[in-house]
Amino acid sequence: MKLKKITFILLFIFTYPALAADKAILTVPTTAVTGNPLGVSSDQMVIPISILNGRELSLKRENTLAETLNSIPGVSNSSFGPSAGRPMIRGMDSDRIKILQNGVNNLDASNLSFDHGVSIDPLIIEQIDVIRGPATLLYGGGAVGGVVNAIDHRIPKEKFEGITGRGEVRYGGANLEQSNAAVVDVGTGNFVMHFDAYNRDAKNLKIPRNAVSNRKRDTQSWQVQEGGAGGFAPSGEYGIHKLINSQSETKGGAIGASMIFDRGYAGVSYAKHQTQYGSPLESAVSIDMDNDRFDFASEIRDLGTFFDRAKFRAAYTDYMHKEIEGGAINTTFKNQGVDGTFELGHQPILGIKGVMGLQFESGKFQALGAEAFVPSSKTNSQSAYLYEELPINQHKVTFGLRHGEHDVDSKGGGNFTAANKSFKTNNGAIGGLYTLNSQWSLAGNLSHNERAPSYFELYANGVHAATGAYEQGQTNLKIEESNGLDGQIRWKTGQDSLTLGAYSTKFSNYIGLISSDAHNAGTQNYKPSIFTGIKAEFKGVELEGKSMLTDNLQLNVRGDYVDAKDKTNGGYVPRISPLKLGVGLKYEFDRFGARLDVLHAFKQDRVAINYNYIAGKELITDAYTNISMMATYKLPTQYNLEAFTKANNLLDEEIREHASFLKDIAPMGRRSIMFGLRGDF
Repeated sequence: MKLKKITFILLFIFTYPALAADKAILTVPTTAVTGNPLGVSSDQMVIPISILNGRELSLKRENTLAETLNSIPGVSNSSFGPSAGRPMIRGMDSDRIKILQNGVNNLDASNLSFDHGVSIDPLIIEQIDVIRGPATLLYGGGAVGGVVNAIDHRIPKEKFEGITGRGEVRYGGANLEQSNAAVVDVGTGNFVMHFDAYNRDAKNLKIPRNAVSNRKRDTQSWQVQEGGAGGFAPSGEYGIHKLINSQSETKGGAIGASMIFDRGYAGVSYAKHQTQYGSPLESAVSIDMDNDRFDFASEIRDLGTFFDRAKFRAAYTDYMHKEIEGGAINTTFKNQGVDGTFELGHQPILGIKGVMGLQFESGKFQALGAEAFVPSSKTNSQSAYLYEELPINQHKVTFGLRHGEHDVDSKGGGNFTAANKSFKTNNGAIGGLYTLNSQWSLAGNLSHNERAPSYFELYANGVHAATGAYEQGQTNLKIEESNGLDGQIRWKTGQDSLTLGAYSTKFSNYIGLISSDAHNAGTQNYKPSIFTGIKAEFKGVELEGKSMLTDNLQLNVRGDYVDAKDKTNGGYVPRISPLKLGVGLKYEFDRFGARLDVLHAFKQDRVAINYNYIAGKELITDAYTNISMMATYKLPTQYNLEAFTKANNLLDEEIREHASFLKDIAPMGRRSIMFGLRGDF
């Protein structure tokens, strides 16, 4: 209740001065692309990148970070119901996707389990950068699949006088969401403060038909479970026209401050994020997440030496996640750690400009309770990297190296092995951007990537309720190694653009969770799934384009396809998104705007054969077509206010995302409409 009051007070603070302001449209300033510390624009990047910010991001915000990014080619949502979902990029997830907040790792437990939500709420994010493909040079060997960087401006970087901010309220959707958020920055010249607060309350998700798919109900294993074995609920208990135990409540806020100097800045911020949500897999289970984060950032420019700029960023995170069953705490997950980067940019040498940096991470993870399938552990990593760019007329060559050292300790106890494992990783890449003429260009990148095994891949040994499997780590796992090739052809003229890309990543050692048919002692009637090194290959294509058909009408197209094969055991890697093709029309005239989008996902029958999927094998997913619409209207008042409405799944189809771990018992929402009001000054 207190947080709601704070939110509305902040909304009043920034709307009151607007009474006397002239009507204007705010252009939200963009920040430098995170994949390149040299500050180039996205179309000058060698590796593929997509950026969401400003009004476009405001209208695309959804319940989770992954759902917000679901329209970007190559990105899918590994949702565990509407409240938990982590972005997958090019078929890869977990530690292969780095989720950053303001360029620093987001240390929660979402990489450990699919039912653990990401501790970032899209309501207060100002910009999201998505790098598709290996970004291991600047963000560590773990970023083999890509990087998602959520930027919130909680540490201001520019001086100004006065008050600026934005606010938003919304209601509706398939989960009857009620949410509000306010962001305010107050500047007195060199000293700038930031405040934000948000609240979100959502009910059980309304769905078109039965929560359990026909394919799932027809399987023999599910029919046995409905008879009373296996520990899962009968089909009807997951919901009919409503997804049982899918409600959520989220609140949070932050305060930050910076001193702005002539040649840089230094600032700190504190943020708190709390959320409670149900687990659709188990009707009696809810999750209570609490995250505290302290950030520090500083940059000094124009040093007048060989190193002309220095940047330091660090964050301390105190994360706790309680799984509550029948009103009692069953299992608690804690993650405390610090992550940071120190970076130096140098003067050009024979035309070559770039940066060198050091990154450090130290984390303490604890799992306590009945369903602790991993031991308490400590992870320490230190890395040094070098990234350089060489302009050659209108072309460009990029290259970089990274060396990392990683220690992963297990405390042991119970069923767990006490052990210490150390790894050294080496990553390298070379790329180029070749400009054919004023409209056409080619980009390519060749990389060697190495990732150290995570604590759960090494030391897991227990029943993981979220996967319905007995997961076993292996302390003798080797470093995950891959070689990647990425290429794009780009066309741009005026406001029209088209990008077509293809990629291939071959793993000589891919750490996958492989199911076994044997029942080992102590597995409690679950088939063990073992983290095992295999050979794998990921390849695919991505398409994105837009064209102004008239002065007021824009055509948008998108598409992506990924093929991921298990080269050791045969078959495919699990939960790979199918071929998707989309087309949209965007119309704007005076105060009115409208948008129509059609996305078709084809049938996915390329399923894994060595993977347990909620007490069964991975099943085929049927095709679907999602038609959505949006309308906006800028109110004719002295306020800079815009009303909007969003309608989704207009055909009321049964949409099951193949990348979702619960796709066969938790579909996406039914036909719905949401109303909202946003404003800024």
